[in-house]
Amino acid sequence: MKPNIAFVTGGYSGEAEISYKSAITIQNNLDYDRYTVHRIDITPEGWFHPTPDGKKIDVDKDDFSITIAGKKINFDAVLIGIHGTPGEDGKLQGYFDLLNLPYTSCNAAVSALTFNKRFTVAVAAFNGINVARSVLLIKGRIESPDEATSHLQFPVFVKPNNGGSSIGMSKVNDASEELGPAIERAFREDDQVLIEEFIPGREFTIGVFRSKGEIITLPFTEVKSKKEFFDFEAKYTAGLNEETTPAQVDETVAAKVRAAAKKIYQVFNCSGIIRIDFIYNEAKGEPYMLEINTVPGQSEASIVPQQLRAYGWTLKDFYSALIEEALNRPNRR
Repeated sequence: MKPNIAFVTGGYSGEAEISYKSAITIQNNLDYDRYTVHRIDITPEGWFHPTPDGKKIDVDKDDFSITIAGKKINFDAVLIGIHGTPGEDGKLQGYFDLLNLPYTSCNAAVSALTFNKRFTVAVAAFNGINVARSVLLIKGRIESPDEATSHLQFPVFVKPNNGGSSIGMSKVNDASEELGPAIERAFREDDQVLIEEFIPGREFTIGVFRSKGEIITLPFTEVKSKKEFFDFEAKYTAGLNEETTPAQVDETVAAKVRAAAKKIYQVFNCSGIIRIDFIYNEAKGEPYMLEINTVPGQSEASIVPQQLRAYGWTLKDFYSALIEEALNRPNRR
């Protein structure tokens, strides 16, 4: 009998819009001959399975099951396609762990850690991974932003500490005029704001996953934004960025990026597919980690699908590999 797979999408944040774009690609490329797949939408209004005739079947949260035509369906594994909370920050993963239900992403602890940008760079730096200098501001505990950033060199990036897709992010060149409004903008998205030094260099992003015990680094992408930086609009508006996959770099540079990506995957004990963003500082000849995305975008134009095509894998083979890795993962209890 084919394994029952729950494909979860939606979410509670502004990134739900991106989740539904990824869902189209994922659903179009699953191996339905191999798996029985039921889509589960997780929304602030409820958790449900949408049926082809437009009905919504509620999820029983006691055991994460659904009942169709009087038949109860329990799942063997979960394919997580939610960007943002609760699918990328560890909340769903903790719930599935309690149910002893395997899933395709990083575990609860790793997801929660990497969703917090400040904690991520702190752990990375502790393990000898290059990162930019930064400072964290917490709403209600700010004495003086100017004083807090006095040890940083401008320009800087100001961004919500928790979240993704560059929502609420700004580049600040002039502290006197731009810092305050940038902090206010970021605080509208989160109660913690990270201020991080700008590192000049080439921007690379690389997908990494584990299959059959091997950590695989995909051919990585160079990103050039036509805006001042790779913000939400540049990421999701056609024509505002240039993505080259694989990046045109010397092998010495490529080897450093791949080695850093593998080290990060191991240091953070990642599972499933992640995407790591780097700046390669040519003056120092080193990649600097920007952040880790534990549920990277999967729309047809997204970077990981581009990299998989360059690697020679079909999306169907890739999603099957993720599901098999989850199904074969040791018991979590």
